[in-house]
Order: sequence, then structure tokens, then C-alpha cells
Amino acid sequence: MSADTPLLSLVINALEELKAQKITELDVRDMTSMADHMVIASGTSNRHVKALADNVIDAAKKADHPPVGSEGEDTGEWILVDLGDVIVHVMLPATREFYDLERLWRNPDHHPDRSQDQDA
Repeated sequence: MSADTPLLSLVINALEELKAQKITELDVRDMTSMADHMVIASGTSNRHVKALADNVIDAAKKADHPPVGSEGEDTGEWILVDLGDVIVHVMLPATREFYDLERLWRNPDHHPDRSQDQDA
């Protein structure tokens, strides 16, 4: 796994510190302007997912990178932490498998072009 920015390294370290599972880092710079990197990780339970996200948020704040926002804390199935250049998704394994963000962001060409839908 390449952690080519300090913020990305901080996120990965915060996730590893609390034993996140299957941490994946995706470089999305060529696909979107909303972020440079996306990090996806799994937690073993709702509490673990919440603890992982909280640890990322705390570490980012300590490093003077407060989150732009976060969502999903209420259920703990999928928590998104937006750190600007790095977007973090922490999910339960079943949620992660269902949404399959890795496939979506690694191979966006296999998805239909939404602009074609508008022409129909």
C-alpha cells in the first residue's frame, strides 16, 4: 500500500492502530476532483466501525486536518469521513461487499455513462 502523502499515512496508521481489516487505498486523482485518495476499511462490528472512524477523526484533528464532514455515525454500518484530499469509508464487511466501492473506483469504465440516460 502506498501512502504518498502525510494525510494518507496518518489515516492508514489510525486505521491500523485499531486493527481495521482489509485497508485499501485508491488513487482517484485521474477520476474525480473531489479528492486525491479514497481509503476503504472494514470493522468487525458497529462499535468497531465507529471506533475506527473516531480514531481517524481524532488523529486528523491532532495533525491540524479537521474533517470537512462525516456521515453515518448513527448506525455504524458505513461511516464516511471527508478530510478533503482523502475520503475515508469505514464499513461493516457485508455493507462493503454490497456496495463494492473498490470495483467502482478501480474500473469506472464498466458503469454506464449517465449522460446517455439523459438523452433517452
